[in-house]
Amino acid sequence: MHFYKPNNCFAYLLVTSLAVLFFFYKNPNPFFDNMSEELPTSIYDITVKDIAGSDVSLSSYSGKVLLIVNVASKCGLTHTNYKELNALYETYKNQGLEILAFPCNQFRGQEPGSNEEIQEFACSRYKAEFPIFDKVEVNGKNATPLYVFLKSQKGGIFGNGIKWNFTKFLVDKDGKVVERYAPTTSPSKIEKDIKKLLGLS
Repeated sequence: MHFYKPNNCFAYLLVTSLAVLFFFYKNPNPFFDNMSEELPTSIYDITVKDIAGSDVSLSSYSGKVLLIVNVASKCGLTHTNYKELNALYETYKNQGLEILAFPCNQFRGQEPGSNEEIQEFACSRYKAEFPIFDKVEVNGKNATPLYVFLKSQKGGIFGNGIKWNFTKFLVDKDGKVVERYAPTTSPSKIEKDIKKLLGLS
């Protein structure tokens, strides 16, 4: 009877790991390969719905720096994020920044309200002035095309899926997705990157 020696097992694991790494190096977005024909070529090709259900073409934001965020009303990150998003918007809205908020209830049901309730919460409690859009799904087969596109452009450290509420994507004036930030990255920490894209630093 033949037994594998430990060093043979190590060699097998090493070769397998290298093969997996090579695959992802050659195919950085393997889960989107079958959707390549459906993916838009630009964020400006995408149409979303506003909080009232009307269509909004993202081409209307051409020439703006965009910070796109999946928001929730009942998350431990809600207070800090809304407060700091408001501060950023107030400071830079007249200099070319737009913040686009997309409610999502996929993370422990922390955005359970209707569109009307979400808008009332954001505007009354936090005095949010940036646009809030229709509630969406950001992961899974029903993910909105915007988030399919965003994830294809900037994947996460442990896969492309959105991990939690308040994941943030920064888009430059040409519509290029330039950075993705973890939910725990506070908006104030992104300010220097925003200023750079706005040409203020």
